[in-house]
Amino acid sequence: MLRTAISRNMRNFSNNAEVKCKRLEGKVAIVTASTEGIGYSIAKRLAQEGAKVMISSRKESNVKKAVNKLLEEGLFVAGTVCHVGKAEQRKKLFDETKSVFGGLDILISNAAVNPQVGPVLESEEEVWDKIFDINVKCTYLLMKESLPLLKDSKSPSITIISSISGYQPFNLLGVYSVSKTALLGLCKAAAENLSTYGIRVNCIAPGIIETKFSEPFHKSETANAATMEKIPLGRIGKPDEISGIAAFLASDDASYITGETIVASGGMQSRL
Repeated sequence: MLRTAISRNMRNFSNNAEVKCKRLEGKVAIVTASTEGIGYSIAKRLAQEGAKVMISSRKESNVKKAVNKLLEEGLFVAGTVCHVGKAEQRKKLFDETKSVFGGLDILISNAAVNPQVGPVLESEEEVWDKIFDINVKCTYLLMKESLPLLKDSKSPSITIISSISGYQPFNLLGVYSVSKTALLGLCKAAAENLSTYGIRVNCIAPGIIETKFSEPFHKSETANAATMEKIPLGRIGKPDEISGIAAFLASDDASYITGETIVASGGMQSRL
């Protein structure tokens, strides 16, 4: 009888292998730049774990596509257009989240740009302004503007998506790399500042993940070979390998973690 019960339970486990745990039930999350790539994967994972998630990005068509896809999977999501560089759209993001879901518990700041490739000292001043405005300043503004809602949460958290390039700058992503280093510092400073309110602030530093953004590192055979030499695990990461970390940091399993950065890079060096 015991053997039969174990066998039946194993079959049930196998049939439900894709079902995630429900650590985030009752929580509300915002994920910026969440219609594709790492952001989309994070939004999906948070929703799979029970959160109500507000999807956002710059293009309405992309928001609708992502929201419809997740709704078809039975997940609790909504969406709104938000260019993080526009104050009125950031305000709308928070207003709609409160209107639709009643509050906010989790902020995932994922939006970033890189309008030019090349070494750090060969970039134009306008490139510096654009990258630091979106990648750093707007992350700060999102965090600041989220506080009225997060302060009402029983378990508030903020997660910033940085990059392995914040530790080991990529020559082709010079200014972008420096902006990601700045986010590591923002995480530390904000975590100490917001601890008074019980708001945890952490970072994730992904390595080279299979997204449109990373295509220059693996699209060609030559680029892929050079990239593999830098990754001890010998492969490029998947977006889902970042989303699981985001779900952990947003959950009560990480209730005593703040001011930290989790590096998920397949073993690439990560030391400032």
